[in-house]
Amino acid sequence: MSDMSRKLEFISPHSFVDSSFFQKLSDLKLNDYRLDTSSKTVYGSYDFKTIGREQGPIITLNDLSFASFDEFSEASPENSNFITQGFLFNLNTIEDFKKINKNDFLKKQGARLYETIVDRSILEKLNQLTSFTILAFSDLKKYKFYYWFNFPLLHSDWLLENLEDKVTRFDSAVKEWITSGKNEQFFLIDETNNDNENIVIKSLSQIINNDDNEIFIGMVDTCCVGKNVSWGLQNCLTMLNIYGYTKVKVLVYRVTSSSFILDLVSSPENILKSEMPKVTGWERTSQGKLGPKLADLGSLINPVQLADQAVDLNLKLMKWRVIPEINLSVLKETKCLLLGAGTLGSYVARALLGWGFRNITFIDNGKVSFSNPVRQPLFQFKDCLNGGVSKAIRAAEAIKEIYPSVNSKGYDLEVPMAGHPITNEAKQERDYQLLIKLIEEHDVIFLLMDSRETRWLPTVVANVKDKIVMNAALGFDSYLVMRHGCVSSKEFDASAETETETEKENRLGCYFCNDVVAPSDSLTDRTLDQMCTVTRPGAALIASALTVELLVSILQHPLRQHAPASSDKSTDSDTILGSLPHQIRGFLHNFNNIKLSAPSYQYCSACSLAVLSEYKEKGWEFVKEALNDSKYLENLTGLTEVQKKAEEAAMNFDLGITDEEDAEWL
Repeated sequence: MSDMSRKLEFISPHSFVDSSFFQKLSDLKLNDYRLDTSSKTVYGSYDFKTIGREQGPIITLNDLSFASFDEFSEASPENSNFITQGFLFNLNTIEDFKKINKNDFLKKQGARLYETIVDRSILEKLNQLTSFTILAFSDLKKYKFYYWFNFPLLHSDWLLENLEDKVTRFDSAVKEWITSGKNEQFFLIDETNNDNENIVIKSLSQIINNDDNEIFIGMVDTCCVGKNVSWGLQNCLTMLNIYGYTKVKVLVYRVTSSSFILDLVSSPENILKSEMPKVTGWERTSQGKLGPKLADLGSLINPVQLADQAVDLNLKLMKWRVIPEINLSVLKETKCLLLGAGTLGSYVARALLGWGFRNITFIDNGKVSFSNPVRQPLFQFKDCLNGGVSKAIRAAEAIKEIYPSVNSKGYDLEVPMAGHPITNEAKQERDYQLLIKLIEEHDVIFLLMDSRETRWLPTVVANVKDKIVMNAALGFDSYLVMRHGCVSSKEFDASAETETETEKENRLGCYFCNDVVAPSDSLTDRTLDQMCTVTRPGAALIASALTVELLVSILQHPLRQHAPASSDKSTDSDTILGSLPHQIRGFLHNFNNIKLSAPSYQYCSACSLAVLSEYKEKGWEFVKEALNDSKYLENLTGLTEVQKKAEEAAMNFDLGITDEEDAEWL
């Protein structure tokens, strides 16, 4: 073939992108890249060991493409592919993806490659000769990924003068080069003579210009299309042209078919000295047209995984611009115990799901009645039939139907109530022990029950266990949302018999701190309008939303349940979400909200040190006393004495009148 003289043809690569690549891209876009559209390093591999006949080069990417070179290399099949570096440009909108000037973009990628050749830095990273760029847009809501590969190809003019076919004398040396682990597709060949033992293969980084401007190189071909070669050789030849070489002998080594040698020449007038060569390289579709590809993962991903990603999407978008510092992981990890699965419990649970909470447990001993579904969104008409299903158990099932990945359970148990005498001690003690266990296992306790006395025991236990307590209560056209203060370890120090004044002022009060009487039976002997929850329907939604929003703010504060209340004068207790109040009292008749703060009451029937210490010491025996004797808590805390002094003060109240004026009062 010594008389032949023609241009060499190069076969462009095609991309194969595994779905795991896009799943990883989705995660990185949402959590790390966000609005950043700068280039990101990715890795791909060209297989040379299993390519079939008439198959061009194929670059493969997967989720490990975003890892380091070493990690990607370790996960790739050994001695069967070459790993190359690429650059990902992930744009923020489909409009940006469409309107970007593709020619200018390609020229910039070509210029980057050209500059590494000119300054010879490419000799330290020879895999850049086969580098690639991905222009992409990720539609995370629809799980559609638009992407377009380009493989920058720097053109130079070479003519094929001769082709030596079925070359085998280099096989042993090349195989040794492949197994050396250098990951270099191109290499130098030093052939002293035709004796196989004198063939030496060296890294192409050792090229030295010689007077003849001739060089003998080799390449492990990733293509198997006749006597055409993979596109990377063109970039290698262009590099050699820029370095002044005009005669190049190329060993095209193929693992799956016969190898051959090309004798190539370039005119000295064609040497590229100062101007960047022509650049091409956009990948064509399977129909041979220039255009991007589309990966639609919506039908490939497990529906539960889709739900997981969708639930997180809106929350994580907050971190892009609005609140970059927000800690969403703490919400996902926090375990919430909802005491009450009715109106408040239903709306609180939905709000928790919206914030990404994954652990929600319900406690309630009621059944779903026909009046419930219209006000309690976790229940349906069918839940009322045959006497109604358990509210707690059905609520847990309902939120799993809404979001399958939530960890939810329901417990049908009765919370022991202060002032309600024990009727079945064995059962009530079992309920008590289960309640204690559940409070210990959870981080946040929501008090959402219908009566005051139901909230007493959880308030006591949660304070002793150092838990966050969120309280929501409804009136006809008003509502109260509050967080309970929590006793510090110093206050529980056995050597400290009394609280200091500073501790009294700093610890926030609980739901019972404004009472001068202990909780008692408020459920017996009530008329129908007193037995049913008579409130404006919208009050529950507002109160539930505020309760959950207040919790999220607490979880962003380093002191959490021990955080002080925000004040208008100071922002020290504020969080990244804003103010952190103690109480929010709302009134629908004038649509006002009032933020209040109140310290703990030293005679409180639920959070005073007298009550907490007695509970820590006696446990169930203390609870039994509080249930059976309505005056027990008042005597223990000192409220009895407070009431007595109040009565005495009232009797001794001076009306400020004279004896002559007495008759006017009779």
